[in-house]
Amino acid sequence: MAAISSLFGMAQTPAPSTVQHADWCRNAVIYEVNLRQFTPEGTLNAFVAHLPRLKALGVDILWFMPIHPISELNRKGELGSYYAVRDYKAVNPEFGSLADFKDVVAKAHALGLKVIIDWVPNHSGCDNAWVTEHPDWYMRNEQGQMYGPYDWTDVYRFDYSNPEMRAAMIDALQFWLREADIDGFRCDVAGMVPVDFWNKCRPALESVKKSIFMLAEATEPELTAHCFDMAYNWPMKDLFSAIAATAGYYTFANDKGEVRTFPEAHAADIYSRLNEEQTIYPAGAILMNMITNHDLNSWEGTEFQRLGDLQRAFAVLTYTLPGMPLIYTGQEVALNRAFEFFKKDNAPDWNSNADTFNFYQTLGTLRHQHSELASFNGAKVEPIATTTPDVLAFQRGNVITIVNLGNSTVAPFTNAPNLEGFTELFGATSATAPLAPGAYQVWTK
Repeated sequence: MAAISSLFGMAQTPAPSTVQHADWCRNAVIYEVNLRQFTPEGTLNAFVAHLPRLKALGVDILWFMPIHPISELNRKGELGSYYAVRDYKAVNPEFGSLADFKDVVAKAHALGLKVIIDWVPNHSGCDNAWVTEHPDWYMRNEQGQMYGPYDWTDVYRFDYSNPEMRAAMIDALQFWLREADIDGFRCDVAGMVPVDFWNKCRPALESVKKSIFMLAEATEPELTAHCFDMAYNWPMKDLFSAIAATAGYYTFANDKGEVRTFPEAHAADIYSRLNEEQTIYPAGAILMNMITNHDLNSWEGTEFQRLGDLQRAFAVLTYTLPGMPLIYTGQEVALNRAFEFFKKDNAPDWNSNADTFNFYQTLGTLRHQHSELASFNGAKVEPIATTTPDVLAFQRGNVITIVNLGNSTVAPFTNAPNLEGFTELFGATSATAPLAPGAYQVWTK
């Protein structure tokens, strides 16, 4: 565990990112839409009614999981994986039509919301038209067969050494900017696609629409140097799980009954991760903080299984640490189950948990009202000494965050921070009183 006094202001960072972030993402909250499971109908037309609710929640960017038609050849499960794309320039008829999607985008824009769509650039579905029309666009194994990465038997991987394939991919991306007026892309397994493709891709997209937002499902720092606004903060996600496991809250077991093991970790180790971020990422790069997403929910456990009683305290950190917070479908009503991935599932009851909705709404308002919490060029994290490494306390401008990520009630401070003029967002009246496990406080002025 690094000493607090050695952190911040000492690290050497790579050259600043050349990406010009849109101003609208500065204090943004991003929301992942699992359209198939969002409503009983699972359609774009049914989703439209929820736009005002998401706006009220404090959401700024809607990220739609892939909306494209899903391949039938080698399909997994009943309806297949969103990530086995059959046609890059069409909408899955399960969801509706291109006109329906344009309507969603237009109505979202009217509310001040931005829309990005999930894009699958590394591979296509096995019956994508390109498979037969352009077989030279795909990689081959030693037997000369097209193949997918890992155990993804429903997809074939592209060959990015082919210039025509690259051009077709960029053309398909541009189609959605022109035809649907979307605001950017979340790019699946972006780290498996050559960096030089991405570096040429962004200018090509900006030639169609200047103000775009690009999210990489990857942690590689070089992706944020010239193309992507934001990368996944998987290491912080894993650290959250390790802290919860150390405190005895991690309970998720896989289908074999195996529970993942983690190295010992405590709240104060978050400072070491922040220091690492400063060292390896270009200045201005944004990292996406999360306690859940579609992969975590379906394959690695819900936030309750991974984080237990600490899940709200970790959610607070996703909003107050450097980076951008993510909310996944159902998180705002504390949905405590995994969604089915390859078939239709029951939609959440959006009126089931006003307390959790209000919790995230409060955090959204906090981010919008405090520029020091900006996703890029925000205030530095100033650590506040605590009595135990299980309690994290830090200040960013006029925002002070205190969370107990251990399993014991403790008095958090020997010398309490000066809170003159501050008020606590969630009703606490004292920062010095004993703090229960999972307790959180956010003081502002």
